[in-house]
Amino acid sequence: MTYISAQPRLTSSWDDICYPVQPVWLADLLPEYDIMATDRQQLVVGQLEGGRKTIFGIHSADYAIIPNSAIREVVDALMTGYQLQIKYTTTGEFSISIILPNTVAIGGELLHRSLILTNSYNGKTPFSLQGVSLPTLLDTSTAVGGSVYRDVCQNGLMGWADKFNDLSNYQAWLQAGVHQDTSRSARRLPTKAPSKGSNPLLRTIHHRGLTIEVFQQHLRDLLADHLKAEHNLTATVYDHLQQINVSSATVQLLRKLPVPVQLAKQAQERLRLEERLLNSPPSYWLLYNAVNYALFTGRSSLTLNDRYRLDERVFHQLAAQAYG
Repeated sequence: MTYISAQPRLTSSWDDICYPVQPVWLADLLPEYDIMATDRQQLVVGQLEGGRKTIFGIHSADYAIIPNSAIREVVDALMTGYQLQIKYTTTGEFSISIILPNTVAIGGELLHRSLILTNSYNGKTPFSLQGVSLPTLLDTSTAVGGSVYRDVCQNGLMGWADKFNDLSNYQAWLQAGVHQDTSRSARRLPTKAPSKGSNPLLRTIHHRGLTIEVFQQHLRDLLADHLKAEHNLTATVYDHLQQINVSSATVQLLRKLPVPVQLAKQAQERLRLEERLLNSPPSYWLLYNAVNYALFTGRSSLTLNDRYRLDERVFHQLAAQAYG
């Protein structure tokens, strides 16, 4: 099925994504029809303020919708004084960055620690915390990584290396070339053990048959546990990327990255802009940020989930070259 091209929009207000959303049954809309497609019985319908009702997706009867308002309630109950940056599409996908006061220095920049949650009403981008989706959370060996927020380009950077025990393990994984394999099995990274305080019940979250009350309790425990954790490995990799300058053949390097051609062109323009803004030579750090910026601001038929997957591949590919 062809997916509608969309460009993520930016907001700092929960209100822009916490509009009413509810299930509508096909049987109620089409009472004179016998519906044989039992895997597609529930419409997800939302209504933006002042807009028409929008059908975001069609799901099975037991699919549980997670309203953004339910996420907001948990975040507000746990945290105060945070900043908010949300990227969302008109097709019903959301990337929510909770920007915290804590900072980490990368070169001459101060990055804020953050939490990144994704959600969708169209089913294209599953709910996730720090890039870990609900099915993956069922695996008790999964450890949730960190993320940071960068003011220069207003983008959230996922802690893709935080799932490794230490830098040597990550470098060995890169040298083995596993990051170049795009198969599902290769995406199962070697992970460190979850913290001792982790509740195994947190791994039972799933979209099917999930009630909002159960979801909120699990999310509350997950966020509370995550706020206590320290995530340093990705920051160490960022610092190394910042120290390694890119050769003059930036265009050729961009062409080798797993991003669409048009987004690669936008990344090149962004890289040149940041070189001028920061009065800095092009580094692997600036290149990664330029690609990240293009991925999450450019118009594309890519879903938000696709954009995060490509961002992860780009991060590992650039890290492999910088450490090579």
